[in-house]
Amino acid sequence: MNTQIMRVVKQGEAFAVQSQKSESGQMMKCNIVLQEMGGKYENQYAAAMLGNMAQCKFAPGALVAVTLRFTAREYNGQVYQDILVTDIEKLKG
Repeated sequence: MNTQIMRVVKQGEAFAVQSQKSESGQMMKCNIVLQEMGGKYENQYAAAMLGNMAQCKFAPGALVAVTLRFTAREYNGQVYQDILVTDIEKLKG
C-alpha cells in the first residue's frame, strides 16, 4: 500500500451498514471518488471509507494524501474488486 496524492471528484453521504466486526452490529460507510494527479483523464477510483473515517467530509477538488487497499473476491462465479480507503488526510493548499 502506497500513499498517493489525489484529488476528490465527489463524495456521497455516510450511511449505516451491517457489520459483524462492530460491537453494535452496524458501521458507517461512505463512498468517495478519487482521481490521480495529472490531466482530466487520469485514473479514477471509487472507494469506500468505513467507521469514523466515513464521517469526514471532503469538498470536490480537494487534494488529499490517501492510502488505498485493493482486494478481489469471488462470489457466485463472478470476481469483484473492492477498494478501501485505509488512511486519508486533507492537504493544505
